[in-house]
Amino acid sequence: MSSHHHEHHDHADHDHAGHGHAGHSHAPKVSAGNERAVLIGLLLTGTFMVAEIVGGVLSGSLALIADAGHMLTDTVALFLAWLGFRLGRRPADARRSFGYSRLEVLAGLVNAVTLFALVGWIAYEAVQRFLEPQEVLAGPMMIVAVLGLLINLLVFRILSTADADHVNIKGALLHVLGDLLGSVAAIIAALVIWLTGWMPIDPILSVFVSLLILRSAWALLMRTFNILMEGAPDGFDIERLQRELPAEIKGLSAIGHLHVWSLSSGQTMATLEIQLKPDADPAAVTAMVRDKLEHGHGVNHATIEIDWTGKGGAACHSQAG
Repeated sequence: MSSHHHEHHDHADHDHAGHGHAGHSHAPKVSAGNERAVLIGLLLTGTFMVAEIVGGVLSGSLALIADAGHMLTDTVALFLAWLGFRLGRRPADARRSFGYSRLEVLAGLVNAVTLFALVGWIAYEAVQRFLEPQEVLAGPMMIVAVLGLLINLLVFRILSTADADHVNIKGALLHVLGDLLGSVAAIIAALVIWLTGWMPIDPILSVFVSLLILRSAWALLMRTFNILMEGAPDGFDIERLQRELPAEIKGLSAIGHLHVWSLSSGQTMATLEIQLKPDADPAAVTAMVRDKLEHGHGVNHATIEIDWTGKGGAACHSQAG
């Protein structure tokens, strides 16, 4: 957090009684069913990814190797989801008062950079194969591609039984849907080679699959970059929040010094100052603000300070960072 956030935490007036960080989890509670579904999907996808790489090398198919690359994005997405659930249960301590969930974001950043390198390698290989076409064994390629499609359908079904509203589950589902396209592309390439013997279809479709990887990698990079820069979550309208809360909450005059940022996926934090109307009940107003932030705007943890002077920066707001 920035120094400004620490100033907020240091003020004696802010309403945070009984809300110490050490031993307090900021992670949303997650059912064991979610974690189990993600772990099964992770093991299936990761295992078949290795099989697909072997199949791609043995058959000579770049499209299969590219699809294995896309399955790598699925595997990492599922791993990050599982890691988020596991770390969410790990208690905070005196040294890391917000716990360990930001490791998920750092892993996401490494993943995004790795995927860009993978796309670059696939593009280079595709150009080489256009210049010098290589023979691809359509039979083994078809078998591996069909198995990949079946594995993806199975993983999609398993994940669909979990909580699809959870940000990590939703992200993993989108990855698996994208990989279904990659498997279909590999099947099409195998069919074309088997029926016509036209080898360039393999590098052409490998480039198509690498574009799917590029799209996933770019989205992941932007999301992790925004979290690490302590930007407000996507779709979070700070100015609207500052207008709406005083209108909705009796006794609340204004909101100032509002900072909103994400600790990790699905964990939104906020620090803010509130100004009270004359004769307002400070405890009641603070409780209502906290409730509105949590249930109306998805803020898991808010540090609320009361501006007793009545002249603090109500007009001042920013995204954290």
